[in-house]
Amino acid sequence: MGGEKHVTRRHPQQALTARAVRAAGATGRTRRLADGGGLYLVVAPSGSKSWVLRTVVKGKRCDIGLGGVALVSLKEAREQALRFRKIARAGGDPFAERRHERRSVPTFEAAATQVHATHASTFRNEKHRKQWLSSLTLMFTAFGAKRVDAITSADILTAITPQWLEHPETSRRVLQRLRVIFEWCKAQGFYAGDNPTQGITRVLPKHRAPRGHHAALPYADVPAFLDELCRANASETVKLAFEFMILCATRTSETLGASWDEIDREAETWTIPGDRMKAGMEHRVPLAPRCVEILERVETDNEGALVFPGRTANRPLSNMAFLMTLRRMHRTDITPHGFRSSFRDWAAEQTNAPRAVCEAALAHTLRDKTEAAYHRTDLFERRRELMESWSAFATTRTAEVVPIRA
Repeated sequence: MGGEKHVTRRHPQQALTARAVRAAGATGRTRRLADGGGLYLVVAPSGSKSWVLRTVVKGKRCDIGLGGVALVSLKEAREQALRFRKIARAGGDPFAERRHERRSVPTFEAAATQVHATHASTFRNEKHRKQWLSSLTLMFTAFGAKRVDAITSADILTAITPQWLEHPETSRRVLQRLRVIFEWCKAQGFYAGDNPTQGITRVLPKHRAPRGHHAALPYADVPAFLDELCRANASETVKLAFEFMILCATRTSETLGASWDEIDREAETWTIPGDRMKAGMEHRVPLAPRCVEILERVETDNEGALVFPGRTANRPLSNMAFLMTLRRMHRTDITPHGFRSSFRDWAAEQTNAPRAVCEAALAHTLRDKTEAAYHRTDLFERRRELMESWSAFATTRTAEVVPIRA
C-alpha cells in the first residue's frame, strides 16, 4: 500500500479551441467533449453539434442547452455558461432566467413606434407628430432591427456622432427621444441595464456655437421690404401670404395652414385653433384693414378650404415658400420668422403699449406665473389698436404711428 500512487485528475479549463470545435465530426455515437466548468460540446451521431452546461440547480444536477454551434460560438457558450453557473450558485434558477430572455423583446424600431403611439395625444400638431418619428430615421438605419436589449451606448454614440455638430438642435432632440424610448423599455422589462443614452453627451464634442435668434430685419426697413416684396419673383399667392404673415406677426406654419373657416369677416378676426399653435392654445388675431384687403384679393382666385393654397386647392404652400422668396430677393441675411422680432422691437420702441399686450400679440405665454395669473383675457381690443398701427407703419413709408394707450 505504501507504494501506491494517488493520481489527482484535474477538471479541464477552456480545453477546447475553435479549431477543435470545427473538427469534431460524427462517429456514429453521441460524444461529449469537455471544455471545463461544466460546459460540454455535444456531438450527435448525425454530426450535429450543440452546447450543454451541466450544473447543480437547487440541489439537482441539470443539463442546460445553450444552443447549436452554428449560432453560438465557443466564446459565447463560455460566457453563457459562466453567467448561468453564477445564477445557480447564488440559489437562482437559470431555467427561469432563460424563459425570461426568450420572451418577445421588440426591435428598437418597433419599440420607438410603440412609444410614439403612446404619446400621440400629447403632440402639439400633426407636423410635430410626424417629425418625432422621422427624426429617428438615422437611428433606425443604424440599429433599428436590433433587439432593444442588445443595443449599447456604443451603438448610439456611433449613430449620432456624424450629425452631432452639423445639426446640433436636431441631435439634441433625437438624444432626448432615445432617452424616452429606453426608459419605456426599462419600464416594460425589455431592458435591464442602465439607460444606454446615459453619459453620451459627456463624450460627444461640445456645441460651441451659441444658439442665436432668427435673423431679423430692423423694423425701420420693413416698409421698404414690403415694397420690394411686391416686385419679387414669386407667385401672387406667396407674396400676399408673406405680407399677411408679417402684418399679423404670426408664424410661418400658422399662416400657411390658415383656412377660411378660421376667418370671421364680419368681426375682422382670424382665430387659430390650439392644435395649430406652438403653445397649444387658441389665438385670436385682429385683422387690420390691409389684412382684410389681402383676404379679399386671394378669395377671388380661391375655391378651396385654405386661404393660401399651393398648386392644388386643398394643399397648403410649401413651408419653404417664404424662405425661397427671400433667396430670390437675395435677402439671405434675414428669415421669415425674424419679422416677429421686427414687430416686437417696433412695439417696444415706437409705441407705449404694455408688455403684456405685445406678448399677447405674438401668442407668447407669460413666463412670470404671477403676472400670467392676473391676465385672464387675451387683451384682444388692445391688440387690435396695436396691430392696426403696425400695419399702417409697415405698409406706408410716411405712416404716422398711431399712439397706443397705456
